[in-house]
Amino acid sequence: MMITKVIAIAAIKADAYCTSKFVDGVEVVTYEDGVTPIDESLVDAKVKELQAIQDYQSKRKSEYPKIEEQLDKIYHSGIDAWKADIKAIKDKYPKP
Repeated sequence: MMITKVIAIAAIKADAYCTSKFVDGVEVVTYEDGVTPIDESLVDAKVKELQAIQDYQSKRKSEYPKIEEQLDKIYHSGIDAWKADIKAIKDKYPKP
């Protein structure tokens, strides 16, 4: 999922009601009447922050084994072996 400015604005201030549309590839935000617009640099920074979070989560998710395989690992090799496997993925894709 693409992190849009509207998503970032909602994360900054939940009651900053607005909509957006893309015009020539650029997201144009329109705030509802009475809503004070949020500084564009804050919105852009929040978009980058949320995108970084989404990116590392997606990378981790793609490398985690299926839950059945994880449970099998715990059963056959123990919880510490499973933790080591999971930690390797978490270390490869750290939180931003």
